[in-house]
Amino acid sequence: MSNIDLLQLCRRLLDTNAVPVTWHPGHAGTQVLRATTAEHGEVIVKPHRSRQRHTQEVHAYQTWVPALGDRAPRILATTDDPPAMVITAVPGVPLQQRRLAPEAEQDAFRQAGRLLKTLHAAGPPRMEPDWTTWLAERAEYWVHQAGDRLTPSRQAEVRAHMRALQDLAPLPAVPCHLDFMPRNMIHGDDGIVRLIDFEHSRYDLPARDLVRLATRIWPLRPDLHASFLEEYGQFTEADHQVLERCTHLDTLTALRPSLSGTRTTSPHSSG
Repeated sequence: MSNIDLLQLCRRLLDTNAVPVTWHPGHAGTQVLRATTAEHGEVIVKPHRSRQRHTQEVHAYQTWVPALGDRAPRILATTDDPPAMVITAVPGVPLQQRRLAPEAEQDAFRQAGRLLKTLHAAGPPRMEPDWTTWLAERAEYWVHQAGDRLTPSRQAEVRAHMRALQDLAPLPAVPCHLDFMPRNMIHGDDGIVRLIDFEHSRYDLPARDLVRLATRIWPLRPDLHASFLEEYGQFTEADHQVLERCTHLDTLTALRPSLSGTRTTSPHSSG
């Protein structure tokens, strides 16, 4: 959608006198509008790349996100044609853009642990379908997508880890964010951390939300790991197993930018 289309959409869905503040690059070439409205202040107008992403994010905002209270945006309006939504803008910048003292970083990760624990409890656990089998099937899909970028020995290693994951079944699934990284944790000037970007959210194994933190951040910052666990709670043995196995799935999906587009800056990155 063009910048004009986004503004017209905001005016149609929410406020006929909405005024644009700025436009931001979204996912896979999309644009996201930040606008100001009379009743709700600044809002975000977000178009979705697909019906699936639209359905997932709207469902998350209507079903699970309210459990986070003021620690996440609120959904204000939605439309299926085109697939898009309007949410409240939250104050701050992505945590990854902050330059904080270690104590402030630790506090932010304690808040992140509390947010994720709350999200994971926002819906009842589900034992069906078999999530381990589903993840193994996804891994097989990405193995095929990677093609000759994976050696035969690496393919065999991934498949062995997926078999070990399936051996853990049955495991409960809970509402998950599935892009739980500092780029989606908005850090306000008041030190409050808020969570955004729920377009990947769905039921999944809870440890799946921890894979990228565990592999990309915590190895160099064990203090942030410890701070996170203070609020989230200690991992179970099953969590440790899922983390180990799903790390290999994450490395496969990291090969996909050339196939499915890249991620860009959050629209909440301007104050």
